[in-house]
Amino acid sequence: MAIQPIRVGVVGSGMISRIYLENMTRRFNILEVGGVSSAHLENAKRRADEFGLPARTFEALLADASIDMIVNLTPAPAHEAIIRRALEAGKHVYTEKVMTTSHESARALADLAAGKGLWLGSAPDTFLGAALQTARRAIDDGLIGEVTSFAFAANRDNNFLTPFFRFLNLPFGGVAYDYSVYYLTALCALLGPVARVAAAVRAPYPTHTDIDPRSATFGQSIETPNESEISAVLTLRSGVSGTAHVNADSVIEDKHFFAIYGTKGILYLPDPNGFGGEVRLQPNWAYDQSPAPVRVLECPFGYRDNSRGVGPAELAWSIRAGRPARAGADMACHVLEVIDGIIESGRTNAFVSIDSDFAMPRPLEVPTAGEENSIRG
Repeated sequence: MAIQPIRVGVVGSGMISRIYLENMTRRFNILEVGGVSSAHLENAKRRADEFGLPARTFEALLADASIDMIVNLTPAPAHEAIIRRALEAGKHVYTEKVMTTSHESARALADLAAGKGLWLGSAPDTFLGAALQTARRAIDDGLIGEVTSFAFAANRDNNFLTPFFRFLNLPFGGVAYDYSVYYLTALCALLGPVARVAAAVRAPYPTHTDIDPRSATFGQSIETPNESEISAVLTLRSGVSGTAHVNADSVIEDKHFFAIYGTKGILYLPDPNGFGGEVRLQPNWAYDQSPAPVRVLECPFGYRDNSRGVGPAELAWSIRAGRPARAGADMACHVLEVIDGIIESGRTNAFVSIDSDFAMPRPLEVPTAGEENSIRG
């Protein structure tokens, strides 16, 4: 018997909406897109026309009884109001990251959704991709033994990025909320919840020069007030601790490092801002008394390319199956509390306890022939 698709209304027509709509209209048969809205309807129409979809107001999407889920692709400061209105209208919601601008408001929305029997999920969904699912399987299978620590580091260059991507200069557009969220979500999906954090946070360059020749302020100074450097120590509830470092005052090409250390080896992960890439294992040669080279693990999972939209699709399967979503509200609220804790620790120069918890998302099954990935199970 065919599964009835979940009918989706998309809110937001910015840059990220194109890949979401491409995947949600052409890749996931569990989803049926019923319209695109935006704060400016002409922008929604331009994006909707690319995919043969109707442009509609947000109010029209909420009033449409055939729309089951809202996929919210607006900037973070707009999330809380949009999610709340959608939930109050009886719609399930999947939102771009971060869920809201504070873990308290995110938790309130999660409680509202639960009270209404609705599903609420949030990006990042990259941990559902091929690379991080391969890493999860390696950890669960004991390939690196008992996990003892972890470390990640990432960079970018705000001199180049902030003039072109102005949302990075809006509140909650700094590296903690906009960038480290990918690494922290991957960490939590692989190793579980965080217990406490301590961090140093800097915003050393409050202005940058506008280098965008298309801009009305080309050549002028623009305000870039958000945090651009964070260095943190995180202790997990398991007792394992590790480090996090993100620097947006460096080079333009992202140079990621992400390692999980264990008693039997080290797992090197690709950039969690993507879905694919190599997962490499450095075994502990002491176990077989011969030097063991780093090897690339076989990756049996799908979603190696830009698969944004897999989160809403997995949420839709969860709704139909009546089970918790993998990219669900509890983990998103927890990751947001960790980010809030990093910012608070940077302000107070003290450890900050993370009080929330979540059940680790179930790993995906290896897909059978003809399936791209087993997000339906």
